[in-house]
Amino acid sequence: MSGFEQLFPGTLPRLVMFDLDGTLIDSVPDLAAAVDRMLLELGRPPAGLEAVRHWVGNGAPVLVRRALAGGLDHQAVDDELAERGLALFMEAYAESHALTVVYPGVHETLRWLRKQGVEMALITNKPERFVAPLLDQMKIGRYFRWIIGGDTLPQKKPDPAALLFVMKMAGVEPGQSLFVGDSRSDVQAAKAAGVQSVGLSYGYNHGRPIDEESPTLVIDDLRILLPGCVVTDTGITLADLQASQDREPTVVVTGKFWMKVIKALARWRWRA
Repeated sequence: MSGFEQLFPGTLPRLVMFDLDGTLIDSVPDLAAAVDRMLLELGRPPAGLEAVRHWVGNGAPVLVRRALAGGLDHQAVDDELAERGLALFMEAYAESHALTVVYPGVHETLRWLRKQGVEMALITNKPERFVAPLLDQMKIGRYFRWIIGGDTLPQKKPDPAALLFVMKMAGVEPGQSLFVGDSRSDVQAAKAAGVQSVGLSYGYNHGRPIDEESPTLVIDDLRILLPGCVVTDTGITLADLQASQDREPTVVVTGKFWMKVIKALARWRWRA
């Protein structure tokens, strides 16, 4: 039985929302290169690939602060230094995404969902300015009707604001929606929005197994979601299906942010 058949017996979700880094693409090599360049310019030793792999997932400002702190706890980092480091990181990361790759099964899964008429959205904590070039380079941007970057709304995941906004735009209820991600913030956002979640075991999640976050479903390959698709050497694990039922959180986005979001979404509508 496929993942979709377990999560949505007898039907399909009307809306599937995806995280980006660690879910659809492995971007850590390029992120690590930009982090190390930033650190070297500040006279500090480079962090390296594996350290950065544990730090990603909460947006560029947090990644930079973790790099400056040398660990996940970044509370002691000076704000002025963090701002300087962020500017250096953004400049470095904008130069190249040559080392970023799409994970196996992503193109097949997105094509299948589009063929079934399932609406798709991308919700990432990556700064919006980087998302379009990256999606074009990876040749997956055309699949998403809605794209929300880490600075499109005032809130980032694990806040559910982006998920709630996309569901409102799509006219789809939480029970007809699914969020697919690889990290704690993805699972927490889905739970807060009342949406079932799929956790991918190959992602980042700060070095911790994704099943510790109790997503609705844990899989090793996106193709496991598809009916009739057999993927060798992978498996499906159903979590305790509790979690996302008992809440109906709300979010208020002020008028000035509505205009920003609507303009941002309009730029991507041609990709549908």
